[in-house]
Order: sequence, then C-alpha cells, then structure tokens
Amino acid sequence: MRLVNLIALLFICKTISAQEIVKTDSFIKNMVEDVSAAKIENTVRKLVSFQTRNSLSDTLSATTGIGAARNWIKAELESYSKQSGGRLKVEFDTFTQPVGARVPTPTVMKNVLGILPGIDPVDDRVFIISGHYDSRASDVMDAKSFAPGANDDASGTAVALELARVMSKYKFNCTIIFCAMVGEEQGLNGAAHLAKRAKESKWNVAGMITNDIVGNTYGMETDLKDNRSVRVFSEAISPVETSQEASLRSSIGSENDGAARTFARYMKEVGERYVDQLDVKLIYRKDRYLRGGDHTPFSQEGLASIRVTEMNENFQRQHQNVRTENGIDFGDLPEFVDYNYVQKVARMNLATLANLALAPREPLNVSVLTSGLTNKTELRWEAPKGEKPMGYYVAMRETTSPVWQKKFYVADTKASLNYSKDNYFFGVQAVDADGHESFVVIPKPAR
Repeated sequence: MRLVNLIALLFICKTISAQEIVKTDSFIKNMVEDVSAAKIENTVRKLVSFQTRNSLSDTLSATTGIGAARNWIKAELESYSKQSGGRLKVEFDTFTQPVGARVPTPTVMKNVLGILPGIDPVDDRVFIISGHYDSRASDVMDAKSFAPGANDDASGTAVALELARVMSKYKFNCTIIFCAMVGEEQGLNGAAHLAKRAKESKWNVAGMITNDIVGNTYGMETDLKDNRSVRVFSEAISPVETSQEASLRSSIGSENDGAARTFARYMKEVGERYVDQLDVKLIYRKDRYLRGGDHTPFSQEGLASIRVTEMNENFQRQHQNVRTENGIDFGDLPEFVDYNYVQKVARMNLATLANLALAPREPLNVSVLTSGLTNKTELRWEAPKGEKPMGYYVAMRETTSPVWQKKFYVADTKASLNYSKDNYFFGVQAVDADGHESFVVIPKPAR
C-alpha cells in the first residue's frame, strides 16, 4: 500500500510548487479535523477564570492566581495522558527564578510539560510546542489586579494543550513536548530555564515553536480584519554560528536557509497544504520591533526556533488593565478572541509537527559538486539514520524566492539536473511512501 501511495504521489506531479497540494495524508488530515474551536475556547475561558496568572501571584489558592492555573493545566494534561494509555508523561518543570528586574524576590516557577515519547529508538529528535500561561496587567509587577490574558497568551497555551489532547492518542517516530511556559512576561524565565535544561540534558531539539498572541483578527488603527493570515517569525543567522559556518554561508549566499528559516518555510508549505483559507506569512526577523518571545532563549542556545503570531494586533487588548475609556474597551478579555481563527493556527501547528514527526530524518552529507565548469547541477548525499526513506525530493527555487518552487523526486542518493547551481538554490529532503517529508538540507560545495 505504501508503494502504491508513492506511485500515486509521483503520478500526480513530479515537479511541484511549494504551495501546490501533492497529497494529504488521511492520518494527519483526521488529526487536523479533530482540533476543536469549542475546546480551545473552553481552555481560554478556564484560564481567564483564575483572575490573574501573573507569575508573582498567589500559588496557594485553588481558584485564583498562577498556582491554581498551573495545577489545572497539569490536571488537564493528565486527563489526556489517561486517554493515551499513560504514554503522555506529565510533569512540572520546576525552578527558582533569582531576583531580577521583574522578579523582586527569589520565586519558585513551574513550566507544565506533556512529553509524548517517540517510538523509534534510533530517532532522538525532540520537537517542542509552547504557549505561555502567565498573564499581566498594565503594570507587569501588579500581581493582584484582574489580568485575563485571553489572547496573550491563553490562546497560545490553548493551542499547545489542544495539540496534546489530539496527538497523544497516536504514535510518532520522535518525541514531542507540549509546554505551557511560565514567566514570559517577567523576562522569558520559563523558556530560558527549559532551553538550558534541553542543552544540558543534550536533547536533540530539532525544532521549537512558540505560539504567542494567536487569537485576534482585527488590526487597531488600520481597521484591517483578517481571519486567514498568520505570521511566522524566524531569524536568519544563528547567534552561535561559527566563523567557519559564517564563511560558508557568505560564499554560497545561504543567509535565508538557516535552521529557523528552514523550519518556517516548512510550516508554510505543510500548514497551507492541510488548512483551508490560511495564508502563512514568512516574516524575516526574529520578532517584532523591540519585543521578544519564548523562542528567543532556544535560539540563543543555537536551536531552530520560530514564533507564531496573529497578522494584525490590537494593542488595546495587550498589557492593559480591564477598563472603559471614552467608550473604548481595554483589556484582554475572552469575548475578543476569534476561536475559529485560533483553531486554524492550531491545525497549522499540528500538521507541521505531525508531518515532521512521521517523516524520515534528513539526508546526510548533502553536497553539490563544484569540480568542473558546467550549467548543470550534480548533487550527492547519504541516506539518513533510522527509518529508511522511500526516496528523496530535490527542491529548487530562484534565489529571490521565499519558498521552494519545484521539487524533483529521485529514488537514488544522487541527482543530475539541467539547471545551473549558480542560478538557483537547491536542497534535498527525505520522503516516505505516505508523503511525509523531512526538513530540506542545503548542499555544501564538494569537489
């Protein structure tokens, strides 16, 4: 059946544009359709019911404050674990945040993790998806005022929880961690701790996604109303790039093919493949001007990290005490969240993670031959470790294109193309019989 699927896939199209549907896997499609706008709304409203989730707020009350919120999130993930037969491992990721600019006294903080281990013992990849469950009022140090945080960032937390609910019912090659992050508003505390833990524990983090402010569809001042566009932010150059890597990048012009950009490009291709009426906008910067998110500490550790955020923001809803002034409502209340839009964003996240987690790993030692003067392109690579691919795609795009424009299927570990390596960018990705593709690997020059 897998061979038949591959033949059908090849018959449909041997060369494809990056946004043209080649084949949707019914397994992923069923998961995507299981993502519920109603369930997302219930999660957001439940988180708002704790009145404030400021990271400095009450930890003892059962109904109010950050402590009650994290206990509820943990219990919710544990209910999903039961549905998975206990495969989803739920834990507090606990640490003490020392005194800092927004932390007046040493404070115990807790990320909440749902860890879904992979089933392939050779596949040590880890993917992390997060939203931050803490909230804030106008004054970030105000731990008592009503701070609903419905969009910022109960919406992103709801995405992570909804993916945990749906995906924990199934098995994947590699590990997926669903994370409700703490301390974002106090200085990315939870993300910094988890990124450090990942590095010290030598997790092979192949990608990290933070969903932060993903529920609003109205642009303040511009009066834009857009329920189909979503931004994916990605940095060009890793902060841990070595001088040797910088020299290679400069020589081949691959500044838009770093790990984060590759991840963002993959999300656009796969997200639009599975989610109708969705335009994934690639934003070529790490984040918005003078702002940051929970992907930043992972980026600083050299890990492929991207941020998902709504296209147009309403700043009357962000970092504001709930009030009415001059007939204008301020505050991040749940009635201002577009839950069908959050559902689309969650489905995009799920399709991306599922396709990656089911795919073979990336091909190894991908190279482009440069020994002779030619208008052709000769590529060579090695099969990845773990699951053996059914074949490979050689991806091609013009140097000015943000997405891959053509793909050529090959069964071998080499390809010869009648296109000049000097005029296009090329990459190679592994693919299985059901069309699950790995990340694209950019070739290095070789003689």
